[in-house]
Amino acid sequence: MPVPLIKKIGLKFSLNDPRWGRGSQDNGQNQNQDGKRPNDGPPDLDQLWREFNQRLNRLFGNRGGGRGDGGFTPDMKGAGIGFGLIAAIIAFLWLISGFFIVQEGQTAVVMTFGKYDHMTPAGFNWRWPAPIQSHEIVNVSQVRTVEVGYRSSVKNKQAKESLMLTDDENIIDIQFAVQYKLKNASEWIFNNRDQEEMVRQVAETAIREIVGRSKMDFVLYEGREKVAFDVSQVMQQIVDRYKAGVQITNVTMQGVQPPEQVQAAFDDAVKAGQDRERQKNEGQAYANDVIPRARGAASRLLQESEAYRSRVVANAQGDAERFKQVLVEYQKAPAVTRDRLYIETMQQIFSNTTKVMVDSRSGNNLLYLPLDKLIAQTATDPSLAKPGSGTQSQQSSGTSSATEPLQSMDMQRQKESRSRDGRDSRERETR
Repeated sequence: MPVPLIKKIGLKFSLNDPRWGRGSQDNGQNQNQDGKRPNDGPPDLDQLWREFNQRLNRLFGNRGGGRGDGGFTPDMKGAGIGFGLIAAIIAFLWLISGFFIVQEGQTAVVMTFGKYDHMTPAGFNWRWPAPIQSHEIVNVSQVRTVEVGYRSSVKNKQAKESLMLTDDENIIDIQFAVQYKLKNASEWIFNNRDQEEMVRQVAETAIREIVGRSKMDFVLYEGREKVAFDVSQVMQQIVDRYKAGVQITNVTMQGVQPPEQVQAAFDDAVKAGQDRERQKNEGQAYANDVIPRARGAASRLLQESEAYRSRVVANAQGDAERFKQVLVEYQKAPAVTRDRLYIETMQQIFSNTTKVMVDSRSGNNLLYLPLDKLIAQTATDPSLAKPGSGTQSQQSSGTSSATEPLQSMDMQRQKESRSRDGRDSRERETR
């Protein structure tokens, strides 16, 4: 430090002394060797400068040298040691400035002169201090969110981002949020200029592509989850192609609706569509009720007709077989077979007839046989059917009128059978 400057400083300190210019208070006592009192004036700056130089000399090892007046004689060797010590301290501080700590869930990207060098894990790390190397800490475990079509709230819409065109040429308003994480910190830093804006633009591109290939009703109602899944897949493909170091974790649809200007008309169209669907469902329900019943009735009629056909065919086949059997028996004994057929036929006729009118060939009298009453009387009094019973002998007088025509009929049938047998025999003889 120059001497005049030190003198100026000492003078300033002396002027600020409150006892400056007030004279001595010890009345000539306590004088120093120069004959001056300690507080008579400002301190001796030269003496201070000499003491300072002596201290520096002792510090840097120049203990024996010096002038007689206490002046400082510079020593180059001591100065070199001092400067070396200072340089070592500075170098040590510079080296320890390269230590840094990376928290859990973070990673540090180390750059050498601004160029990517390597990445460090979580913990205590070291790099070459600036300006050789630098580092940037990136949180790779944080779930980041970017909003498309709105900011902070769905009511704060961004029409430029949210309005898009569907495949059926309808405009739709969509707000959604994209959640993502970082899978490569170096790509995230060096391959993107504005990372968040890049993710937003990729999301907008993906949603416009998916919505442009879909119908409006599909996007509004049943296809929301499908649209969100497709958007996440397309976004992942784009960011992988860009090497952005991003992993898309989730796409959430916040709001999907038509534009506010056509909301009323769209609601009317939706109601009309719902009415149409309701009527279609009612018609379908009626058809589901009527058609199965009609099919059941048709199936029942078909089965009944099949059963009737089978029954008729079976009866015809049975009659044919029975006729063949009768034919065989007729060829063996024609007269007996004819009588048996005649008797069986008359039995069937009389069993279904309640009143019989008999024309006697002996005269014009018409006999009436009350078969229903006879059958009922036989059913109520079983003793009438037993031969030789006393009741039958007692009532013989009342039933003689009914038994005599029966006997005459038997006799007539026998005569007719004999005459037919005679004719048949004569025909066989003539053949």
